[in-house]
Amino acid sequence: MAEIEIKLPKMGESVTEATITNWLKEVGETIEMDEPLVEVATDKVDNELPSEAEGTLIKILFEKDEVAQVGDVIAIISTDGGAAVAEPAKETKTTATTDSKAVEVVSNPNTESVSKTGPSGKFYSPLVRSIADKEGISMSELESISGSGENGRVTKKDILSFIDSRGNAPVEVKTSTPAPKKSSPAKVAHKPNVPVMEGDEIIPMDRMRKLIADHMVMSVQTSPHVTSYVEADVTNIVNWRNKVKNTFLAKEGQKITFTPIFMEAIVKAIKDFPGVNVSIDGDNIIQRKHINLGMATALPSGNLIVPVIKDADNFNLTGLTKQVNGLATKARNNKLAADDISGGTYTVTNVGTFGNVMGTPIINQPQVAILALGAVRKVVAVIETPNGDTIGIRHKMYLSHSYDHRVVDGALGGMFVKRVADYLEDFDVNREI
Repeated sequence: MAEIEIKLPKMGESVTEATITNWLKEVGETIEMDEPLVEVATDKVDNELPSEAEGTLIKILFEKDEVAQVGDVIAIISTDGGAAVAEPAKETKTTATTDSKAVEVVSNPNTESVSKTGPSGKFYSPLVRSIADKEGISMSELESISGSGENGRVTKKDILSFIDSRGNAPVEVKTSTPAPKKSSPAKVAHKPNVPVMEGDEIIPMDRMRKLIADHMVMSVQTSPHVTSYVEADVTNIVNWRNKVKNTFLAKEGQKITFTPIFMEAIVKAIKDFPGVNVSIDGDNIIQRKHINLGMATALPSGNLIVPVIKDADNFNLTGLTKQVNGLATKARNNKLAADDISGGTYTVTNVGTFGNVMGTPIINQPQVAILALGAVRKVVAVIETPNGDTIGIRHKMYLSHSYDHRVVDGALGGMFVKRVADYLEDFDVNREI
């Protein structure tokens, strides 16, 4: 019998794993080449994976809601039409090796003492749970392991390293007098007791909302946030856009909004202050070569996603307009691929879309800064002229810049957002398209 192994493919930069969300074929069913086989979910994007072979699906190796690593065999297809054989659950053994010893892992899907999801909401893969079960690692110990996987998930390497450091014997945990941990970088807040009152409705979070919640909590716990605010006069931009929008649409086939104009100013400011286009890795600062602008976008479901304009500094205003419109359209239609949301180095969020004048955005890790664009409003303002000051109606907006105070000081964070405002205010109202 010729058998083809279907492996989880690489689905984008830095994507190392995916959750199986739905099998579109059952064991025993035939499948055509490139016919959808399985739905998987990465950090924020759902993908439909096509079959790499024509034949009969004879084995599924990962069940729904289980996590597979890139390169894992997730299914087997027989190419000679052989019938699938229903196999009873077997106890399988694998050997995982660390530098100091080998750990025999017994995996029995019918006997599991460690649940898939811990009290903190962390998801544990079948392999990690089987290792924990074999080595007598309790759920409380498992929860204490700092995961190096996506969203802090515990990997095989993490749990084997934990086993190696604790020794062969299971650690006795006394609930009455718990031993203090030697190194605790931050206290974990206890979850409040939330009463449910008469008439309340309990709505479980969907997968994406859980991911967003975990990412936001992680960001606040990781970075000391500081926010600087600047008000910008964008009257020239408003007048210019009103003047050229119909011509731009006829010439380029694209509607020009304020967003690409703002993006252009942000790119210029990042070039002036590259210190906001970095990431932190331990005690090292990673200076990013590329300027990849993330643009926070609301999905039809109400959830948030951040598609990325790669190498935004390589585009002129027309190119930025096409990038912004294209990614926004893909987001609205749930057509974003993993590559569309990966690799961001700086993020912009437009809170003005919802009528908000300013906001305090949370940094999109592992970046160190994020800029919120407030609503453009008509306000009464003092206008300085060579002949003296006058009062007039101007279009103004607030820029809110949140940054990681570990590496971005107030001077840098404040000067950067002021430079963005300067570029916006100096916009040439006679600019050609």
